[in-house]
Amino acid sequence: MSDNKIPENTENTTPKTPSPEATGPLEKGLKEEAEKASETSKSEAVSEETSDLPKAMLDEASSKTPSDEKEPSKKEVAAPSEEKKEESNSEVKEENTPNSEEENNSDEEDEEEVSSSDDEEESETDDKDEKDYSTLSKKDLIKELETLLKNQPIQTIKNDVEEIRSEFNSKFNEELAQKKEEFLAEGGNIIDFYYSTPIKKEFNTLYFDYKEKRNNYYKSLKKDLQANLEKREALIEELKGLLSAEENINTTYKHFKDIQSRWHEAGAIPRDVYNTVWNTYHHHVENFYDFLHLNREFRDLDFKHNLDQKLKLIIRAEELAEQKDLNKAFRELQMLHKMWKEEIGPVAKEYRDEVWDKFSAATSVIHDKRQAQLQEQEAKFEENLVAKKNLIAKIGEVTENTGSSHKAWQSAMKEVQKMRDAYFEIGKVPRSHNKETWNTFKEATRNFNKAKNTFYKNQKKEQYTNLEKKRELVAVAEKHKDSEDFDTVTPLMKKIQNDWRQIGHVPRKDSDAIWKEFKAACNYYFDRLHAQKNEANKEEVANYEAKIALLEKLDDFKFTGDHKEDLKGIKEQIKSWKEIGRVPYNKRSVEQKFNKALDGMFGKLDLDKKETELIKFDNKLNTLTNRDDDRKLRNEHFFISKKIEETKAEIMQLENNLGFFQHVPDDNPMVKEVHKNINRHKEQLEVWKAKLSKIKSVRETGE
Repeated sequence: MSDNKIPENTENTTPKTPSPEATGPLEKGLKEEAEKASETSKSEAVSEETSDLPKAMLDEASSKTPSDEKEPSKKEVAAPSEEKKEESNSEVKEENTPNSEEENNSDEEDEEEVSSSDDEEESETDDKDEKDYSTLSKKDLIKELETLLKNQPIQTIKNDVEEIRSEFNSKFNEELAQKKEEFLAEGGNIIDFYYSTPIKKEFNTLYFDYKEKRNNYYKSLKKDLQANLEKREALIEELKGLLSAEENINTTYKHFKDIQSRWHEAGAIPRDVYNTVWNTYHHHVENFYDFLHLNREFRDLDFKHNLDQKLKLIIRAEELAEQKDLNKAFRELQMLHKMWKEEIGPVAKEYRDEVWDKFSAATSVIHDKRQAQLQEQEAKFEENLVAKKNLIAKIGEVTENTGSSHKAWQSAMKEVQKMRDAYFEIGKVPRSHNKETWNTFKEATRNFNKAKNTFYKNQKKEQYTNLEKKRELVAVAEKHKDSEDFDTVTPLMKKIQNDWRQIGHVPRKDSDAIWKEFKAACNYYFDRLHAQKNEANKEEVANYEAKIALLEKLDDFKFTGDHKEDLKGIKEQIKSWKEIGRVPYNKRSVEQKFNKALDGMFGKLDLDKKETELIKFDNKLNTLTNRDDDRKLRNEHFFISKKIEETKAEIMQLENNLGFFQHVPDDNPMVKEVHKNINRHKEQLEVWKAKLSKIKSVRETGE
């Protein structure tokens, strides 16, 4: 039989011909006189299958045997108790392997769980990848629960259902706490607070359906197991009655075989009475074989049939030792042990140790290979454990170190999601650390989500504070949008716009509405301001054209030669220039052209330098005043004051220098040069003082 082709029922498999070592003495023994067979006792039957094989492997094998019986899930029942020494020692060993990381303590409330004799044990083949439900929304959790109820046996989904329930309630309780806080903040009384949602009611309904179906399942199972127990007890009584039956041996033997057949078909029974019932049945089977001692033909035929069947199991077990898929081989070996124990009776005493030793040896080969494989897996699981612990620690670090900004938390969420994905890609960890690691991981992710939710909850409070601040700015904008005092209100409107940008976010549901209010009030004001400026700009353009015309007129200015008349004419031109008014900002270069023209005209007159400068300074002041440029007026004021101080200092320095020339004649060239510089600086000082007086007068008038 190939490694990849496993029979549905091992009893129907035709094995290879047993080796001479296995069959020679056995066949010889079958020909010996029945008198050589000693009385089969209960203790002898027990010794048939004595070995060192642990019990858990047989328990697992029992769950894999094809049967029409109803088998509860391994997670809902207890492990089988120890049977007779013969049978418990013949079981296949179950190693410690990683179990599911999702397992947690079950809530037994309202559950009527019962254990079946056919329940399977946990093994590494039953492991499943853990599923993290914490990332799902309440709606998605409901979908997951619906899918489990629809597609999975009700007795297999308890851990998943309880995990979903825990996550759903955690999310709902956060929402409940927030609603309660809002209710109390609005002045509500805690006694009057009540909160529920349609999605919560939907979940409660589904969970109630689950509990009801699960309880009904176990009630039905309990009833079925009890019925099967009654069948088996009746069969035992029927078996006991064979010893006193008044019928020929052929009829009695057929009756015995019928009882055996019905026994195998009777179904599972409660696990807590399984050992007692099986031992009682086995005891009366041995009694019947003792009874058959009176008729060796039937006894020997039965022993020979049992021997043939056990030889087939030995050959198949030897074949499984060569199979590459050890998990597959292990599962079938469990079925072989189940058949050896449950379906095949004893063999003649002189062959019992020999057949069992061969079966045990074949089992040990598979067990040793599997143990080596599990040791290799365990080393890898240890590496996985270290990697998972490192990821858990990093999640904790991110939780502790994330800054208090939306951008920082968005970045942290992406980083933690990558670590979560990496966690699930790593693989299993040692079984002894399985549950602890999984719970620690969930705790780390819950702590991160809690910190994230706390941040955004606090941010939401801040957003409501921001909303009130922005409403205040809207009120200011509304109050001043119709003002005609553009010079005063324009800086105010610009300030509240800047304040608006500094405030920060508001609740999304209010964001658009409050912005539209503020924007409308500001736009209304600035549209009016621009309209007023546009009107003023038309006037400035006309002023520019007028000044260009005046410049052209200056080119035609005729000097009469009369100093006073010519100066008067120039001053009239300056006066006309001042009366025109300001020009557009981008046309202000026309002022420089005018000043240049004046310089040329004053150059043709024999005017005092001081007078010329003051006339030009008057024109400059006029330009600055027309522009309403107080900043440049202040700068000019500061500049003149500084020049006055510098000039005074220069004069003082020059006068001090004259002290070095006390005995030098006044007509000395150097002395004459110093006096000349002193006089020039004094004249300039008078000009600066006159300018200072003028600018002070202008600024005082403006204020």
